[in-house]
Amino acid sequence: MDPLHDPDDETLLDPRQARDLAGLVETARLASAVVRYGVSTRVGVGTVVLNQDNPLPVANHACALWGTGAQVAGTLMELEQVFAEAGRSEAVVYASPTTVGEIEGIADDALWRAVEEQVVLLHRDRGFSRGVARPVEDRDLEGVVELYADETGLSEEGEQRLARHLGHRADENRAVLLVVDDPGVDRIAGFVQGFVERGVGLIEQVVVRPGRRRRGYGHDLVTEAAEELRRMGALLVAGHAEEGGTAQRFAEATGFEVAYGVTAYARRIDDLL
Repeated sequence: MDPLHDPDDETLLDPRQARDLAGLVETARLASAVVRYGVSTRVGVGTVVLNQDNPLPVANHACALWGTGAQVAGTLMELEQVFAEAGRSEAVVYASPTTVGEIEGIADDALWRAVEEQVVLLHRDRGFSRGVARPVEDRDLEGVVELYADETGLSEEGEQRLARHLGHRADENRAVLLVVDDPGVDRIAGFVQGFVERGVGLIEQVVVRPGRRRRGYGHDLVTEAAEELRRMGALLVAGHAEEGGTAQRFAEATGFEVAYGVTAYARRIDDLL
Protein backbone atom coordinates (compact mmCIF):
# COMPACT_ATOMS: atom_id res chain seq x y z
CA MET A 1 0.00 0.00 0.00
CA ASP A 2 1.28 3.46 -0.89
CA PRO A 3 1.83 5.28 2.45
CA LEU A 4 1.22 8.67 0.77
CA HIS A 5 -2.32 7.81 -0.32
CA ASP A 6 -5.62 7.29 1.44
CA PRO A 7 -6.14 3.53 1.90
CA ASP A 8 -9.85 4.04 1.18
CA ASP A 9 -9.17 5.88 -2.10
CA GLU A 10 -5.78 5.36 -3.72
CA THR A 11 -6.28 8.34 -6.05
CA LEU A 12 -6.17 10.74 -3.06
CA LEU A 13 -3.45 11.74 -0.60
CA ASP A 14 -3.71 10.39 2.93
CA PRO A 15 -5.78 12.63 5.25
CA ARG A 16 -2.84 14.31 7.01
CA GLN A 17 -1.00 15.17 3.81
CA ALA A 18 -4.25 16.29 2.16
CA ARG A 19 -5.01 18.62 5.08
CA ASP A 20 -1.52 20.16 4.99
CA LEU A 21 -1.65 20.65 1.23
CA ALA A 22 -5.20 22.04 1.32
CA GLY A 23 -4.09 24.64 3.87
CA LEU A 24 -1.34 25.83 1.53
CA VAL A 25 -3.61 25.94 -1.52
CA GLU A 26 -6.36 27.79 0.36
CA THR A 27 -3.87 30.38 1.60
CA ALA A 28 -2.86 31.02 -2.01
CA ARG A 29 -6.47 31.19 -3.19
CA LEU A 30 -7.33 33.71 -0.49
CA ALA A 31 -4.33 35.86 -1.42
CA SER A 32 -5.38 35.75 -5.06
CA ALA A 33 -8.96 36.69 -4.25
CA VAL A 34 -8.09 39.85 -2.32
CA VAL A 35 -6.05 41.49 -5.10
CA ARG A 36 -6.54 45.28 -5.01
CA TYR A 37 -9.91 45.71 -3.29
CA GLY A 38 -10.71 42.40 -1.64
CA VAL A 39 -10.69 41.61 2.08
CA SER A 40 -10.09 38.36 3.96
CA THR A 41 -11.03 37.85 7.61
CA ARG A 42 -12.03 35.25 10.17
CA VAL A 43 -15.71 34.60 10.73
CA GLY A 44 -16.40 32.19 13.56
CA VAL A 45 -14.23 29.14 12.93
CA GLY A 46 -13.87 29.80 9.20
CA THR A 47 -12.13 32.20 6.86
CA VAL A 48 -14.07 34.35 4.41
CA VAL A 49 -12.89 36.44 1.46
CA LEU A 50 -14.96 39.05 -0.38
CA ASN A 51 -13.98 41.09 -3.43
CA GLN A 52 -16.72 43.23 -4.94
CA ASP A 53 -14.71 43.84 -8.12
CA ASN A 54 -14.51 40.13 -8.93
CA PRO A 55 -17.91 38.56 -9.70
CA LEU A 56 -16.58 34.98 -9.76
CA PRO A 57 -17.41 32.66 -6.81
CA VAL A 58 -13.74 31.93 -6.09
CA ALA A 59 -13.30 35.56 -5.00
CA ASN A 60 -16.31 35.47 -2.69
CA HIS A 61 -16.26 32.38 -0.53
CA ALA A 62 -15.46 30.86 2.86
CA CYS A 63 -13.22 27.91 3.68
CA ALA A 64 -11.43 26.02 6.48
CA LEU A 65 -14.34 25.61 8.90
CA TRP A 66 -12.66 23.68 11.71
CA GLY A 67 -14.23 23.33 15.14
CA THR A 68 -17.01 21.60 17.02
CA GLY A 69 -20.34 20.92 15.33
CA ALA A 70 -21.94 23.81 17.23
CA GLN A 71 -19.13 26.18 16.24
CA VAL A 72 -19.37 25.22 12.56
CA ALA A 73 -23.17 25.53 12.56
CA GLY A 74 -22.89 28.97 14.19
CA THR A 75 -20.29 29.99 11.61
CA LEU A 76 -22.60 29.01 8.75
CA MET A 77 -25.29 31.25 10.22
CA GLU A 78 -22.80 34.12 10.57
CA LEU A 79 -21.65 33.64 6.98
CA GLU A 80 -25.21 34.04 5.73
CA GLN A 81 -25.30 37.50 7.27
CA VAL A 82 -21.80 38.41 6.04
CA PHE A 83 -22.62 37.56 2.43
CA ALA A 84 -26.01 39.28 2.66
CA GLU A 85 -24.44 42.49 3.95
CA ALA A 86 -21.89 42.30 1.12
CA GLY A 87 -24.73 42.25 -1.41
CA ARG A 88 -24.01 38.74 -2.66
CA SER A 89 -26.91 36.68 -3.98
CA GLU A 90 -25.37 33.47 -2.68
CA ALA A 91 -23.03 32.44 0.13
CA VAL A 92 -20.42 29.80 -0.80
CA VAL A 93 -18.25 27.53 1.35
CA TYR A 94 -15.54 25.26 -0.03
CA ALA A 95 -15.13 22.23 2.23
CA SER A 96 -11.72 20.66 1.74
CA PRO A 97 -9.67 18.54 4.19
CA THR A 98 -9.26 21.75 6.26
CA THR A 99 -12.99 21.55 7.08
CA VAL A 100 -14.50 19.20 9.66
CA GLY A 101 -15.64 15.84 8.34
CA GLU A 102 -19.15 16.33 9.75
CA ILE A 103 -19.79 19.36 7.51
CA GLU A 104 -22.27 17.50 5.31
CA GLY A 105 -24.75 16.88 8.12
CA ILE A 106 -24.15 20.27 9.72
CA ALA A 107 -24.68 22.08 6.41
CA ASP A 108 -27.83 20.09 5.70
CA ASP A 109 -29.30 21.00 9.09
CA ALA A 110 -28.42 24.67 8.44
CA LEU A 111 -30.19 24.55 5.04
CA TRP A 112 -27.00 24.84 2.99
CA ARG A 113 -26.80 22.50 0.01
CA ALA A 114 -23.92 20.75 -1.71
CA VAL A 115 -23.78 22.21 -5.23
CA GLU A 116 -20.57 20.81 -6.71
CA GLU A 117 -17.97 18.12 -6.12
CA GLN A 118 -14.49 19.27 -7.10
CA VAL A 119 -10.97 17.91 -7.03
CA VAL A 120 -7.67 19.68 -6.45
CA LEU A 121 -4.94 18.55 -8.83
CA LEU A 122 -1.15 18.95 -8.75
CA HIS A 123 0.85 19.63 -11.89
CA ARG A 124 3.45 16.86 -12.32
CA ASP A 125 4.41 16.72 -16.00
CA ARG A 126 6.10 19.84 -17.33
CA GLY A 127 5.47 18.63 -20.88
CA PHE A 128 6.28 20.46 -24.08
CA SER A 129 4.94 23.81 -25.28
CA ARG A 130 5.14 25.44 -28.69
CA GLY A 131 5.80 28.82 -27.07
CA VAL A 132 2.73 30.45 -28.61
CA ALA A 133 1.39 32.10 -25.45
CA ARG A 134 2.31 35.68 -24.59
CA PRO A 135 1.63 38.05 -21.66
CA VAL A 136 -1.71 39.84 -21.77
CA GLU A 137 -1.75 43.45 -22.98
CA ASP A 138 -4.33 46.17 -22.35
CA ARG A 139 -5.77 45.67 -25.82
CA ASP A 140 -6.48 41.99 -24.96
CA LEU A 141 -8.61 42.60 -21.86
CA GLU A 142 -11.87 43.16 -23.76
CA GLY A 143 -11.39 39.84 -25.54
CA VAL A 144 -10.59 38.04 -22.28
CA VAL A 145 -13.75 39.39 -20.66
CA GLU A 146 -15.74 38.33 -23.72
CA LEU A 147 -14.47 34.75 -23.43
CA TYR A 148 -15.16 34.73 -19.68
CA ALA A 149 -18.70 35.98 -20.23
CA ASP A 150 -19.44 33.38 -22.88
CA GLU A 151 -18.06 30.62 -20.66
CA THR A 152 -19.73 31.64 -17.37
CA GLY A 153 -22.84 33.55 -18.45
CA LEU A 154 -21.87 36.78 -16.70
CA SER A 155 -24.32 39.68 -16.72
CA GLU A 156 -23.37 43.03 -18.24
CA GLU A 157 -22.66 44.36 -14.75
CA GLY A 158 -20.54 41.28 -14.05
CA GLU A 159 -18.55 41.89 -17.22
CA GLN A 160 -17.83 45.48 -16.16
CA ARG A 161 -16.66 44.37 -12.73
CA LEU A 162 -14.54 41.61 -14.21
CA ALA A 163 -12.89 44.05 -16.62
CA ARG A 164 -11.83 46.22 -13.66
CA HIS A 165 -10.60 43.19 -11.76
CA LEU A 166 -8.52 41.86 -14.66
CA GLY A 167 -7.01 45.30 -15.12
CA HIS A 168 -5.89 45.17 -11.48
CA ARG A 169 -4.45 41.68 -11.91
CA ALA A 170 -2.50 42.75 -14.97
CA ASP A 171 -0.60 45.12 -12.67
CA GLU A 172 -0.13 42.51 -9.90
CA ASN A 173 3.38 41.01 -9.77
CA ARG A 174 2.11 37.72 -8.29
CA ALA A 175 -0.37 37.15 -11.13
CA VAL A 176 0.09 35.44 -14.49
CA LEU A 177 -2.16 36.35 -17.43
CA LEU A 178 -1.27 34.77 -20.77
CA VAL A 179 -3.14 34.76 -24.07
CA VAL A 180 -2.72 32.96 -27.36
CA ASP A 181 -3.60 34.73 -30.61
CA ASP A 182 -6.10 33.39 -33.12
CA PRO A 183 -4.09 32.88 -36.35
CA GLY A 184 -5.24 35.12 -39.16
CA VAL A 185 -7.85 36.88 -37.01
CA ASP A 186 -7.45 40.00 -34.90
CA ARG A 187 -8.58 38.42 -31.64
CA ILE A 188 -7.35 36.01 -28.99
CA ALA A 189 -8.04 32.29 -29.20
CA GLY A 190 -7.69 31.68 -25.46
CA PHE A 191 -6.22 32.78 -22.15
CA VAL A 192 -5.02 31.43 -18.82
CA GLN A 193 -4.93 33.10 -15.40
CA GLY A 194 -2.59 32.07 -12.59
CA PHE A 195 -1.24 33.27 -9.27
CA VAL A 196 1.65 32.47 -6.93
CA GLU A 197 1.79 32.94 -3.16
CA ARG A 198 4.25 31.53 -0.62
CA GLY A 199 5.61 28.90 -2.99
CA VAL A 200 2.19 27.73 -4.22
CA GLY A 201 1.22 28.39 -7.83
CA LEU A 202 -2.39 28.27 -8.99
CA ILE A 203 -3.78 27.70 -12.46
CA GLU A 204 -7.09 29.45 -11.88
CA GLN A 205 -8.92 29.76 -15.20
CA VAL A 206 -8.24 28.45 -18.69
CA VAL A 207 -10.63 29.29 -21.54
CA VAL A 208 -10.19 28.55 -25.24
CA ARG A 209 -12.61 29.83 -27.87
CA PRO A 210 -15.00 26.94 -28.72
CA GLY A 211 -14.08 26.97 -32.40
CA ARG A 212 -10.38 26.73 -31.56
CA ARG A 213 -10.43 23.83 -29.12
CA ARG A 214 -8.61 20.54 -29.70
CA ARG A 215 -5.75 22.35 -31.42
CA GLY A 216 -3.32 22.32 -28.51
CA TYR A 217 -3.92 25.92 -27.38
CA GLY A 218 -5.16 24.89 -23.94
CA HIS A 219 -2.17 22.63 -23.40
CA ASP A 220 0.20 25.43 -24.45
CA LEU A 221 -1.45 27.94 -22.13
CA VAL A 222 -1.36 25.64 -19.09
CA THR A 223 2.19 24.44 -19.71
CA GLU A 224 3.57 27.94 -20.19
CA ALA A 225 1.62 29.34 -17.22
CA ALA A 226 2.93 26.55 -14.97
CA GLU A 227 6.49 27.25 -16.10
CA GLU A 228 6.03 30.98 -15.47
CA LEU A 229 4.66 30.29 -11.98
CA ARG A 230 7.71 28.16 -11.22
CA ARG A 231 9.99 30.94 -12.44
CA MET A 232 8.16 33.23 -10.02
CA GLY A 233 8.94 30.92 -7.09
CA ALA A 234 6.21 28.27 -7.08
CA LEU A 235 7.42 24.97 -5.63
CA LEU A 236 4.14 23.30 -6.58
CA VAL A 237 1.38 24.20 -9.05
CA ALA A 238 -2.25 23.30 -8.31
CA GLY A 239 -5.64 23.69 -9.95
CA HIS A 240 -9.33 23.02 -9.26
CA ALA A 241 -11.80 21.19 -11.49
CA GLU A 242 -15.26 19.66 -11.27
CA GLU A 243 -14.87 16.03 -10.29
CA GLY A 244 -15.21 13.69 -13.26
CA GLY A 245 -15.97 16.54 -15.67
CA THR A 246 -14.41 17.88 -18.83
CA ALA A 247 -12.13 20.22 -16.88
CA GLN A 248 -10.66 17.33 -14.87
CA ARG A 249 -10.02 15.29 -18.01
CA PHE A 250 -8.37 18.32 -19.62
CA ALA A 251 -6.23 18.91 -16.52
CA GLU A 252 -5.08 15.31 -16.43
CA ALA A 253 -4.21 15.51 -20.14
CA THR A 254 -2.01 18.55 -19.42
CA GLY A 255 0.00 16.88 -16.64
CA PHE A 256 -2.12 17.19 -13.49
CA GLU A 257 -2.90 14.42 -10.96
CA VAL A 258 -5.77 14.39 -8.45
CA ALA A 259 -4.69 15.10 -4.86
CA TYR A 260 -7.87 15.54 -2.76
CA GLY A 261 -11.56 16.36 -3.02
CA VAL A 262 -13.48 19.58 -2.30
CA THR A 263 -17.24 20.03 -1.89
CA ALA A 264 -18.85 23.39 -2.61
CA TYR A 265 -21.82 24.29 -0.38
CA ALA A 266 -24.12 27.21 -1.08
CA ARG A 267 -26.92 29.13 0.59
CA ARG A 268 -29.16 31.42 -1.47
CA ILE A 269 -29.34 34.77 0.28
CA ASP A 270 -32.74 35.58 -1.21
CA ASP A 271 -34.05 32.47 0.57
CA LEU A 272 -33.45 34.33 3.83
CA LEU A 273 -35.45 37.44 2.96
